[in-house]
Amino acid sequence: MRGGEAILKALKNQGVDTIFGYPGGQVIPFYDMLYDAELNHILVRHEQCAAHAAEGYARASGKVGVCLTTSGPGATNLVTGIANAYMDSSPIIAITGQVPSHLIGNDAFQEADIIGITMPITKHAYQIKDANHIPSIIKSAFEISASGRPGPIIVDVPKEVQEAELSDYIEDAIKTPGYNPTLKGNKNQIKKVVKMIKQAKKPIILAGGGVIIANAEEELKHFAELINAPVCTTLMGKGAINENEELAIGMLGMHGREVANQSVNKCDLLIAIGCRFSDRTTGKLEEFIPNSKVIHIDIDPAEIGKNVDVDIPVVGDAKIILSSINKELEGYSNSQSNWLDRIIKFKKSAIPRVSYDDVPLKPQQVIKEIAQAITEDTIVTTDVGLHQMWAAHFLDIAKPRKFISSGGLGTMGFGFPAAIGAKVACPENPVVSIVGDGGFLMVAQELATIKEHDIPVIIPILNNRKLGMVYQWQNLLYNKRLSHTDLGNSPDFVKLAESFGINAIRIDKPGETEKAVAKAVKDNESLLLDIVIKKDEFIPMFPPGAGIEEILGEYKYESDVNDDWLYINFLFKF
Repeated sequence: MRGGEAILKALKNQGVDTIFGYPGGQVIPFYDMLYDAELNHILVRHEQCAAHAAEGYARASGKVGVCLTTSGPGATNLVTGIANAYMDSSPIIAITGQVPSHLIGNDAFQEADIIGITMPITKHAYQIKDANHIPSIIKSAFEISASGRPGPIIVDVPKEVQEAELSDYIEDAIKTPGYNPTLKGNKNQIKKVVKMIKQAKKPIILAGGGVIIANAEEELKHFAELINAPVCTTLMGKGAINENEELAIGMLGMHGREVANQSVNKCDLLIAIGCRFSDRTTGKLEEFIPNSKVIHIDIDPAEIGKNVDVDIPVVGDAKIILSSINKELEGYSNSQSNWLDRIIKFKKSAIPRVSYDDVPLKPQQVIKEIAQAITEDTIVTTDVGLHQMWAAHFLDIAKPRKFISSGGLGTMGFGFPAAIGAKVACPENPVVSIVGDGGFLMVAQELATIKEHDIPVIIPILNNRKLGMVYQWQNLLYNKRLSHTDLGNSPDFVKLAESFGINAIRIDKPGETEKAVAKAVKDNESLLLDIVIKKDEFIPMFPPGAGIEEILGEYKYESDVNDDWLYINFLFKF
């Protein structure tokens, strides 16, 4: 058995059914062996998209995603996708070809030190020098990638190692000294958590992406009901709780829901689960939860206390820890319902009003039409920008792993290739990729991928011919000095899609988006929607470095109650 064949066998042993890749000189031996293998290979049109597709696959399925490229520029084109997976704790394996071992360090053609380049953005990295080590290294790579706090792994394979004969196929996981993630929370810490919860009068739960990674959504729901506490989420935590539930108060942060942002600074206990307290969530740290105790549950001890001071840290897996806390709380009844009742009342009063009759179309009405056209099982991916925040704000996600977005790195171009990976992972689920015109243009070549591999993805482009998020900041924070954020009129997205053989329509009237998306979902077909939206519709936000309550812009609410009453009633009665 040759090295490349050993890689294929090891991947199959790990349950891999699909690889996203792009061939090149230093992986030709592997691709020659792949020719006869019973393994699905999706040929992307750019290596970065292979990494994003692998991440979309991982986040939709809960399994490890795999991407494959050649050495040098092929490997370096993966870097942005690897960094995105690292920031969002997504398990992917990136297999890269490398020049023959005797040429490493000689500046050979298409040589790059991908191990050194990716050291800060990978959980671990291997460069295989002996083909006999392949089975064990692949097994270890999968175990490390998926365990603890998940993350990306590099497996760099010189060309001659791919061709070398193994003396034997031995698949023993390699021991990694110092790597032993804690899963069970400390019992004494859990008892302290329970005691603090029972003393709290105004608790709030903040659920991050770690809840979804741990598959802890049922435990979270039970926990919230036991302590009678509202649940807000980070961007990565959308879907950790059904956002249609009464206890759910939406996303917290720079572009968060009004009720979440206003409520969190009034709590006396914040219970954070699987989140890292990023600046986009907290705003100015000195003004974040000024009068609150903090319980922080996370599998990565490095995140606890990194940004926000913590009263009780609990290190471990969110599912296991929440199960332990729930067991301790069984029979407990929180009589402090006044806090929750007022937040729910405020939530119902502060629902943004959405018009369905405006022309040009407003982005929020487009998102609402998409929401009405999809099912609870639809997977929604987004790119990065204003459209992402409109989607996060106006889409109520009912299930975990149904909202996939770039959180930590904020990678333009992520949404569409991530949708490809999600659809390959979950072919029975409709997949809608909500993108902006700027980000989509970075990866538009992947229309060829969905055409050639028959991967049905629905692509609503919120087209304002602007780099929308930067354009908003320039308008609000830089005295309307609009520097290079106008994208012009090129291309014609409908003609572009049609040139790839993808059906496309232009939408500029109310009701057309819902009708088109609903039909595409029903027919399970690829469709690009060029949706012309209003250029100057901005989402409320707090500026960088500002406090979480210092919001610029405002919504008009559905309630007939005067807005001043809303603020006075909620802010000053606690």
